Amino acid sequence: MKKETRCVHSGSIHDTAAGGINTPIFASSAFEYLDREEIPYPRYFNTPNQKAVVEKICALEGAEDGVLFSSGMAAISTAILAFAGAGDHVVLMDELYGGTHAFATNEFQRLGIHHTFAATDADSVCNAVQGNTKVVVIESPTNPLLSVIDIQKVSEFARKHHLVTIIDNTFATPINQNPLKLGIDIVVHSGTKYLGGHSDICCGVAVTTHEKAERILAVARHLGGSLNAMMCSLLERSLKTLAIRVERQTQNARSISLFLEEHPTVKRVNYPGLPNFKGHEIAKSQMDGFGAMLSFELDEKKVDAARYIRGLHLIKPAVSLGGIESTICSPAVTSHARISAAERKRIGITDALLRLSVGIEQVDDLVEDLERAMR
Repeated sequence: MKKETRCVHSGSIHDTAAGGINTPIFASSAFEYLDREEIPYPRYFNTPNQKAVVEKICALEGAEDGVLFSSGMAAISTAILAFAGAGDHVVLMDELYGGTHAFATNEFQRLGIHHTFAATDADSVCNAVQGNTKVVVIESPTNPLLSVIDIQKVSEFARKHHLVTIIDNTFATPINQNPLKLGIDIVVHSGTKYLGGHSDICCGVAVTTHEKAERILAVARHLGGSLNAMMCSLLERSLKTLAIRVERQTQNARSISLFLEEHPTVKRVNYPGLPNFKGHEIAKSQMDGFGAMLSFELDEKKVDAARYIRGLHLIKPAVSLGGIESTICSPAVTSHARISAAERKRIGITDALLRLSVGIEQVDDLVEDLERAMR
């Protein structure tokens, strides 16, 4: 099946009681245990609704198995801790999502885990590997600068040195990029974003091989970040329209990036689909589409970023991303607020940088809103 068809049909559980075409909601937290090999229990991550969602995402990513979580941070933190412990070393890109960056800087030392932040390119990541390195964590495109890294180059190096690779594939989505095919071991999504797609679900997922999924699951059962049946049902519903939503959002983002690139009040636009973007050629080689996220830096001599955001009417200033509605935020005071000002400056996250999550609205309306606020 093609991805569009997998979105609709993969993982669905037949309703034997009433013949409904949607997966039933199994709202029980207690299940009978006699005469069965596996006992479903929400914290064991093995209830029917949890499994239905995992199967659908695995079908989209080309994975064997996975674990569904109650947040994206639960997914990536559990995946890391499943393969790195006291005395081990982890390599992370310095442009990772702010929450992942904060997790490493605030928790690793207490857990006895050593780490190194590397620049966002394959050579820097590979050169940061040490003798006790166990895990390499990357993200492409990155949040919020949309930087692109050569995924296959990193995965080939890691396999040669017996390292576990984890990638945050949230921005790309399974529709636009499948890192497992490029040799990555574990793909993580903040399902709160595009997988949920309607700004009403908080969830995460990690998909991989059966063997690695079992290891992640063992840690997950101790940490307890499971998702209830009602949220699983909403997520499965949302996944059915993932392909068509992302296709429209990606088209809109392409048009908006071209508009912003030519606007005199914009200093730079970060979008992998632009031919002059630094990572464009790499993105072309490993992505099926360039995604619906972009960021742009305003010329502070002409436009005040804080005032500009307040001048928007259709596009809402909001945290999170990936919904059907367009939203905008200043990463310096939202997603990356927990990172020091010096570190933000080093990475390239300025106060004039704005991150735009492009929705499914008519693109001309979005462009008009952006332009009006600039005037």
